[in-house]
Amino acid sequence: MLNYLLFPVGLVLLIKGGGLLVKGATSLARRYKVSDLVIGLTVVAFGTSLPELSVTFISALQGTPQIAVGNIIGSNIANVLLILGLAALIRPLQVSRGTVYKEIPFSILAALILGLLVGDRLIDGASEAVVSRSDGLVLLSIFTVFIYYTMGIARRGEGLEEGAPAAQLSTVRSLVFIGVGLAGLILGGQWVTDGAVAAARLLGMSQALIGLTVVAVGTSLPELATSVIAARQGNADIAVGNMVGSNIFNILFVLGVTAPLAPLPVAPFILVDMGVALLASAILFGFMFTGARHALDRWEGIGFLILYCAYLMFGIFRG
Repeated sequence: MLNYLLFPVGLVLLIKGGGLLVKGATSLARRYKVSDLVIGLTVVAFGTSLPELSVTFISALQGTPQIAVGNIIGSNIANVLLILGLAALIRPLQVSRGTVYKEIPFSILAALILGLLVGDRLIDGASEAVVSRSDGLVLLSIFTVFIYYTMGIARRGEGLEEGAPAAQLSTVRSLVFIGVGLAGLILGGQWVTDGAVAAARLLGMSQALIGLTVVAVGTSLPELATSVIAARQGNADIAVGNMVGSNIFNILFVLGVTAPLAPLPVAPFILVDMGVALLASAILFGFMFTGARHALDRWEGIGFLILYCAYLMFGIFRG
């Protein structure tokens, strides 16, 4: 009963927390002349990926790996199709050249690498697919390359806007806003997820389906709140950078940290969902060259939302 009561409170925390996080992160970027893209790819992406880290880690340790892996794959699908779809519907998202040619392809590469690592049944004829301890170390190694690349962007000042407004908050207040915003996102996401999972179990949904849909959307609510608020404020770099960075963090960092401690078996049908996640990112890359160049238009956002509804229907009928 408590889970259901905390559900609406969690929604309020998500909305308020997302607003504080975007305001604090943007102000910090302005003050230290760091591009919004770098802040979105790192600080905001890591913060909004904390619910996925928490759920995946706890699920793995509690012996429910289908929820752990399904959460990551389902979250990455929701990040592209649901979150960017809604953000683009609010306001077309003009994406920087670096995001189009570097960050989005990097997220596609991360998904491809994960697919190769769990392709044990197809490649080696293994009895089961698993994200092993050594796979986790490989993912963490690639993650360090991504962080090094992002720091290179910061040093070169790429993505800084000409004539951008000055910082509105002091450094201390910006950090406070970021901290309070993250706390609201994490706590709100947990309460909303707990309520949704309780309702889903009441309806008799399977563990894997709960992980791929209910938990995935629940842990993606911080990204949703952050990206939608950023889009409303006209900050496309944080809206898109948050999503792309979160997808990279989810695969390379969250699975990379979890697998060495608790190897994660992957159900055969989840490989289909991994294909959907990879396809979604590929479509995002393709949309950068249709309509307005290097932008996600409203009609493309609508297309993403239609695809996500189709994916949910497929998941429900599959069971």
